[in-house]
Amino acid sequence: MNSGENHYQEGIIDSDRNLIYKKRHDVQNSDNIVGDDDETNFNSSTQNARFINATETEEDLNHNSTLTAFDDAKPSSLVVVLTFLASISGFMFGYDTGYISSAIVTIGNDLGKELTYGEKEIMTSATSLGALISSTIAGIIADLIGRRKVIMGSNLLFILGALLQCGAHSLTAMISGRFIMGLGVGIGSLIAPLYISELAPTNYRGRLVVINCLAITGGQLIAYAVGAGISRVKSGWRILVGISLFPSVVQLIMFLFMPDTPRFLIMKNRLEEASSILQRIYKSSDPSLIGSKVYELSLLNSEIPGNSALTRTKNGFKEIFQVPSNLRALIIGCGLQFFQQFTGWNALMYFSATIFETIGFNNPTVVSILVAGTNFIFTIVAFFVIDTIGRRSVLMIGLPCMMMALLLCAISFQFLGIKFEDSSVAVSTYHSQEGDFSIWNVVVIISMIIFAAGYAIGIGNVPWQQSELFPQSVRGIGASCATTTNWIGSLTISATFLTMLQKITPSGTFLLFAIITFIAIFFVYFCYPELTGLELEEVQNVLTGGFNIEKSIEMSRHHRTNTGTQHHFVDYDGDEAGILINSVSDYTSNPKLPSNVIS
Repeated sequence: MNSGENHYQEGIIDSDRNLIYKKRHDVQNSDNIVGDDDETNFNSSTQNARFINATETEEDLNHNSTLTAFDDAKPSSLVVVLTFLASISGFMFGYDTGYISSAIVTIGNDLGKELTYGEKEIMTSATSLGALISSTIAGIIADLIGRRKVIMGSNLLFILGALLQCGAHSLTAMISGRFIMGLGVGIGSLIAPLYISELAPTNYRGRLVVINCLAITGGQLIAYAVGAGISRVKSGWRILVGISLFPSVVQLIMFLFMPDTPRFLIMKNRLEEASSILQRIYKSSDPSLIGSKVYELSLLNSEIPGNSALTRTKNGFKEIFQVPSNLRALIIGCGLQFFQQFTGWNALMYFSATIFETIGFNNPTVVSILVAGTNFIFTIVAFFVIDTIGRRSVLMIGLPCMMMALLLCAISFQFLGIKFEDSSVAVSTYHSQEGDFSIWNVVVIISMIIFAAGYAIGIGNVPWQQSELFPQSVRGIGASCATTTNWIGSLTISATFLTMLQKITPSGTFLLFAIITFIAIFFVYFCYPELTGLELEEVQNVLTGGFNIEKSIEMSRHHRTNTGTQHHFVDYDGDEAGILINSVSDYTSNPKLPSNVIS
């Protein structure tokens, strides 16, 4: 071990040995789950079981702790199947974003009248409103009844919403259908990545969650492609909506036979089921390792105060806002989701066909495929790099590319001289002052392609890793808050984008997005730690005492180069002193361990 590693190890030990926790019964009997602002006073029950890296010699590298013993495990066939099935929710999310872009330029008077710009904004934003409402409670419900059942509930909403839209002959019916589908989208956008992250082995968690993001971009691409193919078909938009029924039905049927996540089952003290699923996830692992992992996670769960679901939910809200490390996690999660929306991506997705029609393209949906295709391709790139170069790095690559592309787009619209003529006309459009197709039309497309690439590799997928920010006790609540922020942004953008184009011009609108992206770069640089390779239960260590950017980078680098070296310091029975686990045998031979979780 080199001197740099020794310095890193000593730093971790020195900072973490202060985090010795109180007796468990002291916490459980306390009315206040949160003490003073001193984060070394761990009254918050979820932080009692702290993990200390006590590796100091090369000999210790041969000892694997329970949780990190699973770091290098490749995803089993079960994990892969469950990931792809859960990602159908992501596909539906993306498909809705894509098909409405085509529908609003081809819907004509199928709803009984030509739609004004304002009516198109309302119709588009109805999904975002539904998603905003459902995302605020989806995490809480998922903690009560399970991730699997909530995903199935979202399928029923998808199906009902799609049927209403297919048969809509009035604006009211169409808005109602999109609102109901939005309820399903909001649930799916939150629970699908949560479900995947709780199943995935640590070193594959990032890329498995990216599969859900890949499904989102794939849904957008397919929606654009189908929209382009049926753009000349009368009422073809109904076919577009109808297609969304099939993946929803498939996911609903398949999830009837799929398990819930081990972490949820442990939270509900269904330890045998959790052990069985973990054995299927980690087929090559020794049964004693499985039992030990279940025990460690059940220990963390037992430290969560409150016997009833209602009490745990109430305490969870207190914890997430009053425990400093949880509050930092919330700032990061909500901040990333805020910037994902207010950098303008969904404005492009919802209204790309309108934008390209405005600047003179005869089949704007076909042109939109270029942008959606770029998004899809670079999401694949993100899949391969997010767990190697890290989440923070892909953000610091993608955001500057987005900012430059938005500036280029703003300049292009300025040279095109595009302006809004009459907002009261149903088919309101912008027109170039010269009316001629110029090089700046091409520059707009190129800049949007660059923007899509930067978005896809970074801010398009990293925010959906949000579940890893929060401890088990507040994971559902924290993920709900972050996802709600996303849908607040989506609702704001979809309800105001066309108006912004009118009031501050296209050039001013894209300049505003560029400024927000510039702010996002600083937010990531100063507030977003590197979490690649860290266990879900370790992240709170990083967020204790600050955002700890440098510490997180060192920890992540250490995990990626020296997996399986971290030891856990765990208090089994509430004694003042804990037991330092150096090997698997410490678990299986310890008489204090409950026999029902040791296989």
